[in-house]
Amino acid sequence: MRQLLPVLERLANRECYVLNMILKARQFKFVFPRPAMVMGIVNVTPDSFSDGGRFLDAKAAVEHALELVEQGAEILDVGGESTNPQAMPVPEAEELRRVMPVIEQLVGRVSVPVSIDTMKPGVARAALQAGASIVNDVGANRREDAMWRIVAEAHAGYVCLHMQGTPQTMQANPIYANVAREVAGFFLERIQRLNDCGVNPEQVILDPGIGFGKTLEHNLKLLATLRGFVEIRRPLVLGVSRKSFIGKLLGAELGARLPAALACACLAVEAGVQIIRAHDVAETLQAVRMAEAILAKK
Repeated sequence: MRQLLPVLERLANRECYVLNMILKARQFKFVFPRPAMVMGIVNVTPDSFSDGGRFLDAKAAVEHALELVEQGAEILDVGGESTNPQAMPVPEAEELRRVMPVIEQLVGRVSVPVSIDTMKPGVARAALQAGASIVNDVGANRREDAMWRIVAEAHAGYVCLHMQGTPQTMQANPIYANVAREVAGFFLERIQRLNDCGVNPEQVILDPGIGFGKTLEHNLKLLATLRGFVEIRRPLVLGVSRKSFIGKLLGAELGARLPAALACACLAVEAGVQIIRAHDVAETLQAVRMAEAILAKK
């Protein structure tokens, strides 16, 4: 608890810290500070809320991923199971059938890390064996440690995402006494548990989980306090692309949410977020590079 208190007490601090950090993901190494990275989303699913079905075919998914790299994506995040609360859970065999042909083709054709977006240890293991370098785990709130030991064994990067509940229950009635403090406390506790399982802190990326067991007000509060999470001294990834909280706030339909997502991305970069997870890579990269150019003159 003594380790946690200084971080929690500074969550509202508006000062921005330039931190020297290293992120290791198998053969990849990133040194911060550096320009923000964009993680391109590749959904190999029929039911993702934003692009379900568009890239379910492996060939289409690979072509889309290659296009995202051309646009400037520095990480590709491949997922075969939707986290939409209305989507049905996918059996492991089906998730493997969807993602493995895509990962196997990409790792030999791109020079950027390929991330597997999965909650299943078996899928993570297969993807890492095929050459993936990062596990993006929305199930980081689990109790068992099988996933973390797989990550440790492979020396892979690990995205630790905060979620209340499961994808099917997370939006039922999320409640927090103080959402920013509770998410920060979760991160610190998970970093320790990961370390106990052999995952070095240099492998860990933190994701506050916008939209994962949060109301509109919770999401806005987390976005307003991103600067505080910088003090945990691990890279932060933010995913707001096309999410429903934008629609709830602004009345924007799914295809009209990009401007709001770009506003969030630019404010996140100002707060110290190092990775933006996005569907619209070219637009996001242009927005954050402009923000960085302006911030460099302050």
